[in-house]
Amino acid sequence: MDDCSLDEFRRRWQEELAQAQAPRKRRRPEAAERWARRPEVVPGRGEQASGDPALAQGLLEGAGRPPAARATRTEGQDVASLSRSPLAREGAGGGEQLVDQLIRDLNEMNDVPFFDIQLPYELAINIFQYLDRKELGRCAQVSKTWKVIAEDEVLWYRLCQQEGHLPDSSISDYSCWKLIFQECRAKEHMLRTNWKNRKGAVSELEHIPDAVLCDVHSHDGVVIAGYTSGDVRVWDTRTWDYVAPFLESEDEEDEPGMQPNVSFVRINSSLAVAAYEDGFLNIWDLRTGKYPVHRFEHDARIQALALSQDDATVATASAFDVVMLSPSEEGYWQIAAEFEVPKLVQYLEIVPETGRYPVAVAAAGDLMYLLKAEDSARTLLYAHGPPVTCLDVSANQVAFGVQGLGWVYEGSKILVYSLEAGRRLLKLGNVLRDFTCVNLSDSPPNLMVSGNMDGRVRIHDLRSGNIALSLSAHQLGVSAVQMDDWKIVSGGEEGLVSVWDYRTNQKLWEVYSGHPVQHISFSSHSLITANVPYQTVMRNVDLDSFTTHRRHRGLIRAYEFAVDQLAFQSPLPVCRSSCDAMATHYYDLALAFPYNHV
Repeated sequence: MDDCSLDEFRRRWQEELAQAQAPRKRRRPEAAERWARRPEVVPGRGEQASGDPALAQGLLEGAGRPPAARATRTEGQDVASLSRSPLAREGAGGGEQLVDQLIRDLNEMNDVPFFDIQLPYELAINIFQYLDRKELGRCAQVSKTWKVIAEDEVLWYRLCQQEGHLPDSSISDYSCWKLIFQECRAKEHMLRTNWKNRKGAVSELEHIPDAVLCDVHSHDGVVIAGYTSGDVRVWDTRTWDYVAPFLESEDEEDEPGMQPNVSFVRINSSLAVAAYEDGFLNIWDLRTGKYPVHRFEHDARIQALALSQDDATVATASAFDVVMLSPSEEGYWQIAAEFEVPKLVQYLEIVPETGRYPVAVAAAGDLMYLLKAEDSARTLLYAHGPPVTCLDVSANQVAFGVQGLGWVYEGSKILVYSLEAGRRLLKLGNVLRDFTCVNLSDSPPNLMVSGNMDGRVRIHDLRSGNIALSLSAHQLGVSAVQMDDWKIVSGGEEGLVSVWDYRTNQKLWEVYSGHPVQHISFSSHSLITANVPYQTVMRNVDLDSFTTHRRHRGLIRAYEFAVDQLAFQSPLPVCRSSCDAMATHYYDLALAFPYNHV
């Protein structure tokens, strides 16, 4: 391009730019004139200020600047900084008063958006209900009005319910739910500290002389135990009154200590059940007395026993028959359903929260059945595979371990099935040794814990199907395991009880006894462990020797980590002792068992 063409291009560009800016320049004087003529009312003050052409010109020039050069008010900018802005410098006389008044009004706008002015109180509560405790605390520091809303009883009662504090209480039970929430969290922190440091109270539940422990079960701190003498005892560990009563047999011919061996015992909040070697089944109502309310007889030995945790339903497996018992509306016990399976049942569980008609899951060899009492129908979930080695159920799923076919072909694994759809959801594990125990019902959401013959405890992620954590917990196989939101308690065949903080992959403490750990049950404040021997016959035992008998009889321990919350009266009439004296011992558990062996 030559010089003439370049000059012509510049001239045409300047003309077009001048034509584009001409309408804007014509509008500016008109706006300045209107600003100078009109009186101005300052918002919220009702004061008039006369127009000032100089101020109007300054406003227009300030408005004509690009956004980067305009004076903007940001959070934390004070009055002095705004007074030094171009708007304040270009104003004069009454304009300065107008600018100062405008700045004061802008500063006062921080106090305007209160819920008592713009929103109804109920609507503000509905908005605040989505905040957690930290956010509510921050909102309470904004103003007095927000403090009243953030400390409303409804909000803190809902937080207590969401975190599991006082679940059975109503909002009218306490006058200050924020204080109750703080006390519950402080107690929870104290319990975790006691768990980690092994501080609390411990007791060994009294044994029966000349008898060996056969089976132990517990529910919410109430423990039931069956012995080779046929005796059944119940303790309420929440009271620390361990003078446990015997549950008597209905048959008058049965002398105490002369009944057949107890095979299985189960307990829930209202019932206690015991199965005997001769096929008899006794059911006690803990609220009425020490004598059974129902006695049922099988033709053969009972191989499996299950008791519902939320209602009065009992399931038994004897030979090839599975029977489900439940009381009628009049209170009479009857057979709710009866099923026949082609193989002997080794594992039996009742599905919780099924409503009026009970549902059970039975494992017989390599067959897995879903048994519905509503129409006496059985649904085959799993068949024609390796035998089932362990079983647990929740309200919607069932998890069971299956034996491996060898590392070359296929390892042992855990299968998770949907009870509603009746199909497999996940296949977990695939390890060399067999799974011995699995806990699905007590595990946190989307997690499951299992124990294996290789001595390892594994946490399974049910969302991805992967193993989230694997702990080398025991020298022999794992016989019992349970977890919550931060810890794992496992028991091994060698008799060792171990407590782990799985968030840090650290063992907190361990306690040893000579028998395999067959039962573990814990809550936030207590722990029940039972070391049950496999051999129910005492070999070469001098019955007068306490040491020899202790070596063979088994052991039940109760730990209490909230020793300041102990009750002195059992809520169950059958567990109330006539003895007024109560002996309670408090220990640093690390010193109570100084000689722990692996």
